[in-house]
Amino acid sequence: MSQSPFTSPTTRARLLNGPLSQIVPRYVARLKRGRYSTSAAQSRLGILGHFAHWMSMCHLPIHMVDEECVDFFLRHHLPFCDCASPVDRTPGDVHAALTSLLTILRETHVIPAIPDPTGPIAEELKRYNAHMQNARGLASGTRSGYLRTIGRFLLAKFAGRPVLISKLRPSDIHDFIDGQLNVIDTASNAAAISSALRAYLGYRATCGDPVQPLLAAIATPVHWGLATLPRGLTPEEVDRVLNSFTDTTPSRRRGYAIVRLGLDLGLRSIEINRLELDDIDWKRGSITLNRTKSRRQDFLPLPVETGRALETYILKERPKTNQRMVFVRHIAPYDQAMGVDGIRAVVRDVFRRAGIPHGRSHSLRHTLACRLINRGSSIKEVADILRHRSLNTSLIYAKVNHDALAGVALPWPGSSS
Repeated sequence: MSQSPFTSPTTRARLLNGPLSQIVPRYVARLKRGRYSTSAAQSRLGILGHFAHWMSMCHLPIHMVDEECVDFFLRHHLPFCDCASPVDRTPGDVHAALTSLLTILRETHVIPAIPDPTGPIAEELKRYNAHMQNARGLASGTRSGYLRTIGRFLLAKFAGRPVLISKLRPSDIHDFIDGQLNVIDTASNAAAISSALRAYLGYRATCGDPVQPLLAAIATPVHWGLATLPRGLTPEEVDRVLNSFTDTTPSRRRGYAIVRLGLDLGLRSIEINRLELDDIDWKRGSITLNRTKSRRQDFLPLPVETGRALETYILKERPKTNQRMVFVRHIAPYDQAMGVDGIRAVVRDVFRRAGIPHGRSHSLRHTLACRLINRGSSIKEVADILRHRSLNTSLIYAKVNHDALAGVALPWPGSSS
């Protein structure tokens, strides 16, 4: 952002003479830190100016701005306003610009920080979260999913009242599950709800609550173990994926490095997302995974092709940033790491370019396992490479070893062979 972002006299007047004038320097500094282009900075400031103009019309003081105000602006003013230009009507862009405003207002103590939830249910969820983290060692994503489900369950029964598990009846379990499945009636949602309820009631059992009748009321969704085949890529599809990175592909070196980590090392999307520069030992040719799904520290060899892809990305394409994460944003704000959804989006785009409709990020991991099995590796070796805690998790890959399966197949009844 080398030029002045105030190219519009209207925006300048709205910001420097309006209710947000005191935070404009901080907002501009935030845009500069994120290395927004001049046009992107002008867009953000135009949105901010429009919001300041609306605040003036509503006589809304700056210390009263919060999420509800932003939501009202987005829902009830933006679609129908006849304000003078510049006016950006893209909801996503407007929401992002005003979210930054709220962050700055809280950093400067103009508006109060969001208070932590209080009350019996909030305290119960806080204790349960501590149990899941400290006693069970569950990852943050798993804990968040469980807390969302259990939060809805407790609100349905104990809203505004103390949480007394002894007051629950099996019918309460049935009613909650039915209500949730009326919203999303899928087998995966049923399994997630059942798992969350079982885990929570198991925790309450350790607290001395009688939960056996409640556990018996949780139906187990039908799930046939090892019923499906892992969807790995064929050798021809792998070639199409690797050859899809051309000179016109956006951030092609970053995308190629991400794909190689999945294909060559079987890294999960979240493990790629959490990989830091200090995790790569270039001299020894290894990678250390410190933030894995199972919360262990794993050491993996770094194949030559994978290392070369990482080196090329880091030296020739990675933006200058203080971030230690390997994979960072290539659009403003540049000083942020890629999110796990961004990693998955990169892989989805690769599969789309390669014409593979069934691909997702985990397909790269499946591809590595299938390749190992078909080259004669044992299930134990696959489990070690994929870092599975249990051999049972890796057993599904036995079904893709067609040569070994043909050797143990029995003749079809009534056939001659």
